[in-house]
Amino acid sequence: MDQEPPHYNADGVEQLPLRQFTEKAYLDYSMYVILDRALPYIGDGLKPVQRRIVYAMSELGLSAASKHKKSARTVGDVLGKFHPHGDTACYEAMVLMAQAFSYRYPLIDGQGNWGSPDDPKSFAAMRYTEARLTPYAQVLLSELGQGTVDWVPNFDGSLKEPAMLPARLPNVLLNGATGIAVGMATDIPPHNLREVAAACIRLIEQPKASLDELCEHIQGPDFPTEAEIITPREELRRIYANGGGSVRMRACWHKDQGAIVITALPFQVSGARIQEQIAAQMQAKKLPWIEDLRDESDHENPTRLVIVPRSNRVDIDRIMLHLFATTDLERSYRVNLNLIGLDGRPRVMDLREILSEWLDYRFETVRRRLQFRLDKVLERLHLLEGLMVAFLNLDEVIKIIRTEDEPKPVLMRRFDLSERQADYILDTKLRHLARLEEMKIRAEQQELAEERDQLQKTLGSKQRMKTLIRKELVADAEKFGDERRSPIVMRDAAEAMDEAELTPSEPVTVVLSEKGWVRAAKGHEINAAELSYKAGDGFRQAVRVRSNQQVVFLDSAGRSYSLAAHTLPSARGQGEPLTGRFNPPAGHGFAAVLGGDPEQWWLLASDAGYGFRVRAKDLLANKKAGKAMLSLPSGARVLRPSPIIDADTDRLVAVTSSGRMLVIPASDLPELTRGKGNKIIGIPAKAVAERSEYVVDVLAVPDGGKVKLNSGKRHLNLRAADLNAYEGERGRRGNKLPRGFQKVDGIELDD
Repeated sequence: MDQEPPHYNADGVEQLPLRQFTEKAYLDYSMYVILDRALPYIGDGLKPVQRRIVYAMSELGLSAASKHKKSARTVGDVLGKFHPHGDTACYEAMVLMAQAFSYRYPLIDGQGNWGSPDDPKSFAAMRYTEARLTPYAQVLLSELGQGTVDWVPNFDGSLKEPAMLPARLPNVLLNGATGIAVGMATDIPPHNLREVAAACIRLIEQPKASLDELCEHIQGPDFPTEAEIITPREELRRIYANGGGSVRMRACWHKDQGAIVITALPFQVSGARIQEQIAAQMQAKKLPWIEDLRDESDHENPTRLVIVPRSNRVDIDRIMLHLFATTDLERSYRVNLNLIGLDGRPRVMDLREILSEWLDYRFETVRRRLQFRLDKVLERLHLLEGLMVAFLNLDEVIKIIRTEDEPKPVLMRRFDLSERQADYILDTKLRHLARLEEMKIRAEQQELAEERDQLQKTLGSKQRMKTLIRKELVADAEKFGDERRSPIVMRDAAEAMDEAELTPSEPVTVVLSEKGWVRAAKGHEINAAELSYKAGDGFRQAVRVRSNQQVVFLDSAGRSYSLAAHTLPSARGQGEPLTGRFNPPAGHGFAAVLGGDPEQWWLLASDAGYGFRVRAKDLLANKKAGKAMLSLPSGARVLRPSPIIDADTDRLVAVTSSGRMLVIPASDLPELTRGKGNKIIGIPAKAVAERSEYVVDVLAVPDGGKVKLNSGKRHLNLRAADLNAYEGERGRRGNKLPRGFQKVDGIELDD
């Protein structure tokens, strides 16, 4: 957007359009947050507040060899000298650098309560805790006073502070960083020091090394926890190639005397949080296989969570895959390698860019360090050269000093000395003029001359620089490096169990009333007809299922609905109306109930004499409106479904209201997922519509099974051989039943 030129009023005050002023103010604020607060610098991997804390502690003499000092003193120095912001935010940044469970290589050695993995924010106030730097902090500070970095004024211009620290290792990868700026964020995971140093050495020796070659050394992130990284290596390689992605971590566990023992949690995951999540599932009865949950963590075992299964028959591996999917025992971490480069601009880099750019920084730091030392050596040699002239002409020098009012210019002219040399001679104490000092001067000259030659050779040779930096990286890796903590392993994907698996498998009897009320009684020995019902209501049908199975309901319109058995109300009361769970078509109620194995075959039929075979799983419909299953001819009604054991041997027995019965093979009916089906027994369509004749019941009878016909108080028992007399082709009218059974109420299997 084009900027409008500023205007000035009569008092000389600059006036800007509000749009222009707010845009500039917001952009300035955004850049400040990005560069001076949220994102780390590639050189030392620190944000300004972290850098100022480390520098202030070094100025206070809080090295790893010193005594601890109150944290409040450090925070006061940081705020008063370098970082005019809130003390709470400053102290929290300090705490983070001291927590071994937050930083892979902590910079601060704390004494007192600095928080715990269960509650990182539980640290004591800064007036109670004490701190000093860790040995690792020397990686950032050891070269600070050697001309390696630029110094800038502090906020009020009264002091100087380092613009960055001369890191000897790529701390930005070792400890990582997280931050949210304006319009961008960073999430750099920590890495193993030895692996990163090895990758840097590989890049020094082979500047054209590919990303795959660098990944031979850097296997992946290395968090301050022993939990496993389960992200596939190919995905880790893509993260390093693109500069972004996600890493998954999973808790470590093993079996101990039949119990599950969790020994390591993912990064920044609290054991107390895991207990809450598992306990919540146990209370909701979603973990029926777990009997107890204990926290046995102590000083020897910082993480030890014990999960006790109900029996040794429980599939522990399956339970753990479920817990990984439903709790923080497995967690994903975002990776966004966004940092401020050497050019001062924030950008997302791949792994090779980060290492290459850091090595550029390191080469420049070492060059400045060597040049600084060379300048010091040359200056010292220059002074020693002048001092040697004084020794060789000691009497004359003393005479000039004693006789001349201004001996400095006389000495400079007489012995061709520089001003610095003359000042140094005049500042030399008398005791240093002893004869033995000459030998010391010559020895120092020789030593410094050798060092000068060595420095000049190193500065003049790129190969020597590489060798020096490589040697220093090896030394630092040996001194501060350790073994990888977070192993990278291949594991099965976490998978949450479905509701049926999570529900205890107990026998229940689901009871449906005439008015469509439903309830579930524990056990299969319930006499549903003897239960109490509301006035005007009565028993319609009952089905025996397991509590972890689905129950299917059919309405009088031929639509199916399903519910989990364990969600039904108890039979201690009178249940609840199914219309509260489902929305059947207007004017239609619920006609039948069925359930059991999802693979079980069922006979669906209408009293018009049509039907088909269908699997229970095809009847499931969790929608409130259900789904259309059985198409009904005009005037027809839904019959009670009958289970089919084996379509090849089962027979279907159909009885009409006119006293006719037909027996046909169950295999004569088609297998459908919905529809009208085929004709079982012949009844005129007009008779069905007028309700002058219809099918009373259709029953699937297993091979050798017996049937009982009910007609009022009379019963007729038919053996398998008796049924043969009623066999016929599908769709026929069937044979007449004996006298007295012209009106059959229903048929059932005779035990």
